[in-house]
Amino acid sequence: MGEGYPAHEGAPGRVPSMPPRVPQVPPNRFSRGLGRWVLRLGGWRMVGELPDAPKVVLIGAPHSSNWDGIWGFAAKLALGLDIRVLGKDTLFKVPLVGAILHRLGVIPVDRTAPQGIVEQAAAMLRGADRLWFGLAPEGTRRRVEKWKSGFWKIARAADVPVLPVYFHYPDKVIGIGPLWRMSEDFAADMHRIRAWYAPWRGRHHGI
Repeated sequence: MGEGYPAHEGAPGRVPSMPPRVPQVPPNRFSRGLGRWVLRLGGWRMVGELPDAPKVVLIGAPHSSNWDGIWGFAAKLALGLDIRVLGKDTLFKVPLVGAILHRLGVIPVDRTAPQGIVEQAAAMLRGADRLWFGLAPEGTRRRVEKWKSGFWKIARAADVPVLPVYFHYPDKVIGIGPLWRMSEDFAADMHRIRAWYAPWRGRHHGI
């Protein structure tokens, strides 16, 4: 596929090894086995290698289906990756739901807070020794012409790199791309990232 594109090789259920500085959950053979089983059952595999980076903003695209979350969380379990995402704080008011979301790495966010979601996420990254923060840059399952700038602002404010990950449904692949540092030029950064994502197809659409 060219420079920066991992080869689509490996059997269903394949996941890369975990570098030492990547945040991980405590070892759990059951959850990791469950994640690999779900990936194998769906015919999915992971390609590319995880960077040995303690803090990143991870973006996943194309996001076109709720199934993305199922395969994404299966990959998270299979890897033992400790990655955090933000969720509405109101979701955590139901005790059982809140407990499940916490276990999945979802962090409650106050959308009415004066500092805003971007600063809450950036402050979380700045204050951690190790933290991978994930989000969908499209902000919706529908195809959009422009991505939201939140991930770029968070990466810049926290001074951490962006790690692009893609879902390619025709080959049932979750691919890991190269680390990118965001520049001061938002338009240029967005252009090169979306160009990198151009070959990949989600369940219902591409980029």
